[in-house]
Amino acid sequence: MKEPSTFAWRALFFSIIQMKSIVCFGDSNTWGYNPKDGRRYPESIRWTGILQSELGRNIKVIEEGLNGRTSVWVDPIEAYPNGKDALIPCLDSHCPIDLIILLLGTNDLKAHFDKSPKAIAGGIRLLGELIQSSASGPDGAPPRLLLLAPPPLGHLGSLAARFKGGTEKSNQLGAHYQQVARELNCAFTDLGGKIQSSDQDGIHWEPEAHQTLGQHLAEKIIRNDLLT
Repeated sequence: MKEPSTFAWRALFFSIIQMKSIVCFGDSNTWGYNPKDGRRYPESIRWTGILQSELGRNIKVIEEGLNGRTSVWVDPIEAYPNGKDALIPCLDSHCPIDLIILLLGTNDLKAHFDKSPKAIAGGIRLLGELIQSSASGPDGAPPRLLLLAPPPLGHLGSLAARFKGGTEKSNQLGAHYQQVARELNCAFTDLGGKIQSSDQDGIHWEPEAHQTLGQHLAEKIIRNDLLT
């Protein structure tokens, strides 16, 4: 009889441990924006829903996605997009949090912000520092952090003017985010090597990308013991 894999054993472990919580803090791709019609994908298609299904009922996956959300930049066009302003009350309201998955930066590429890839990564670092200095984890400790670099932009079409210059910058984010992850000593994945942005609008993701990401993150969380 074939021995269960390490992944299978750890999945079984998560099925019997005390409830753990994961907060997914991001933008419209965490919210589940469908690039074909602008509506929200159902829970079963969103990467957060896939992650919940893969990890099982003893892991609570909490969606904190907002359309247009930036890392730290105040947007004069859209209301309430500043991730920094939203993060602190989010940490308090969902406490205790075992793991935070941080996925922001795509909206920081908008032309009117005029931010370099290094500056965008700097905003992400500030959010990571806020998470790691908080007392919102178990027993008043900080939550663990999994930092994700968004995939490069696809074909922008009607959004080309809004994201002018963003495609080239987006291809540089992975390297800058990886450096931030090293400095924060946190888990990291560059989504540029995992999924692609849809050519429907160049920003959002097709269902296949959500599926791939949800499954990848579940395996990473289990294999790297990010909830223990």
